[in-house]
Amino acid sequence: MKRKLNITALVDSWTIPANDPDFREKPKEPSTEYHVIRTLRELGHSVSVLGCKDDIVIVVNTLKEKQPDLVFNLTEALDGNRCMDMNIAALLEMLGIPFTGSGPKGLMLCRDKGLCKQMLASHRIRIPGFVSIAPHQKVRIPKSLRYPLVVKPVFEDSSEGISNASIVNNETALMERVKFVHDGWSQPAIAEEYIEGRELYIGMIGSKRLTILPIRECFFDSDSSEGPRLATYRVKWNAGYREKWGIRFGYAKLDDATVKNIERTCKRVYRLLQIRDYGRIDIRLTPENKIVVLEVNPNADIAYGEEIAEAAEKAGISYEKLIDNIIHFALRRREGAQ
Repeated sequence: MKRKLNITALVDSWTIPANDPDFREKPKEPSTEYHVIRTLRELGHSVSVLGCKDDIVIVVNTLKEKQPDLVFNLTEALDGNRCMDMNIAALLEMLGIPFTGSGPKGLMLCRDKGLCKQMLASHRIRIPGFVSIAPHQKVRIPKSLRYPLVVKPVFEDSSEGISNASIVNNETALMERVKFVHDGWSQPAIAEEYIEGRELYIGMIGSKRLTILPIRECFFDSDSSEGPRLATYRVKWNAGYREKWGIRFGYAKLDDATVKNIERTCKRVYRLLQIRDYGRIDIRLTPENKIVVLEVNPNADIAYGEEIAEAAEKAGISYEKLIDNIIHFALRRREGAQ
């Protein structure tokens, strides 16, 4: 018989419905929090919900009082600051409570896009040429950097801050877009070379032993030069927009040698950046079959029906099994067996 656990689901406080603080009822638009918490209960575990607020003392005292067997960490920010996700993981480490997902090192290395790219480049993993530009900093563009460039916020994810206007073809447009990022997000901007090729998403689960999930692809089927050329925020989150421009998500058809090369590269990235339990790596596969790493997400969406869960199901891993596996990855880490 499987051990039934007392689990605390640690979530961003703003995600908790005012009329349903325990996520008992199915909302009109089900969230990652709802899917995970419901599944934990269906697996037989006792689940309490704790919202992570800026008054971190309340979080600490509540966790000390509850003494959960495991924290299922679904937080992405603290008081709206995404850079603080690593501090939440560090707090759980200091409290000695097993928790799911990447630790503070992995979250830190992946959150800062410039630092992440520097780390990968130092290990000879191909990345786009780039430059990071802090607010109020004089912009110096390396002569080696080739237009077009893609400009985006350094610390955001989920394509936040990325639109068709993010692609710039000259210095004037670059300065305008950098200012837009600085003013809108109050953080550095990163300008990286636009890479021509197929956009692929590689979901992975595990820590030391890794499972590569079926590779997904964003297909840009429209021949129009006016349509998106990359996965903008609207491409990711607006189905009507995708339909307008002939964009769809599906599974990539690749030859065995290419798949093995992608898997080998992504395993190196996953381990170098100290990702744990689950994550997603976004790449471009150039016409010359070169792998260029664009983004690394150690906190990928694990909602039912989203990328990780869909790819897992295609691999024969049900959603319940996916969540159960994530629990066991965290527990085995505490036991030193993983």
